[in-house]
Amino acid sequence: MAKIAFIGLGNMGGPMAANLVKAGHDVTVFDLSDAAVKALEADGASSAGTARAAAGGAECVITMLPAGQHVESVYLGEGGLLAHLPEGTLVIDSSTIAPETARGVAEAARARNIPFLDAPVSGGVGGAKAGILTFICGGGEDTFNKAKPILEGMGKNIFHAGDHGSGQVAKICNNMMLAILMAGTSEALALGVKNGLDPAVLSEIMKQSSGGNWALNVYNPWPGVMDGVPASRDYQGGFLVNLMNKDLGLAFDNAVKNHAPIPMGALARNLFELHAGQGNGELDFSSIQRFYCPEDK
Repeated sequence: MAKIAFIGLGNMGGPMAANLVKAGHDVTVFDLSDAAVKALEADGASSAGTARAAAGGAECVITMLPAGQHVESVYLGEGGLLAHLPEGTLVIDSSTIAPETARGVAEAARARNIPFLDAPVSGGVGGAKAGILTFICGGGEDTFNKAKPILEGMGKNIFHAGDHGSGQVAKICNNMMLAILMAGTSEALALGVKNGLDPAVLSEIMKQSSGGNWALNVYNPWPGVMDGVPASRDYQGGFLVNLMNKDLGLAFDNAVKNHAPIPMGALARNLFELHAGQGNGELDFSSIQRFYCPEDK
């Protein structure tokens, strides 16, 4: 078992850290939220007052942060962790950030002989709580092999996508497709309901037909159709619209840099941006259903 520092205890990071504790690792946590830290202490983790203090003596540092600027703040510069971690400390960043940001942190880590892996996740809060996340990793094969036993304490599917930044590229492609599927699913359900169909019956028909997809199978956006999903608790919790917007922005920026046409991705970005602008940014992204049925709010 490893001595691990876990930094960032949000909707995803908290359950991930808790699963590492359950797996028998010695986990020290840090977050700006006292409530999040206390919740992990109740699960058996130790806590520290700063990220640097949490990382002291750790064999592995894991971060799960909102955006690239937070990752750079934690790792880079004189006050960043990379300037203070001993050589050989394994660093895993599971935030979803721009590929070039991940490569920049990886380069700074390489200069100090610190193995670094960008390892964003897929699977949502439910997957984080159940310990069945998918990890999409970018970095050297040796680093990947070193990290895999730790990642297996939090996830079920562990992929090595390629060199540094590859994990982030695969993640933003996945989330762009997810946004497109959720918007399309919501649109189809709204059309059916406006024609008098039962949303649960229509969902089952599409699940068993060519329109079946992840949103219908495990994350239905229509309220009351599926138990345990954000749509059935007024779209609270889950993966926030604001975070989906961030990821769609990363995909859009990457497409511009690589001259890649993404007409559906660009449309999904506009839809979710408009939805957030209507005061829905802190709701789960499946609340895009409300965009098509505003009278049902």
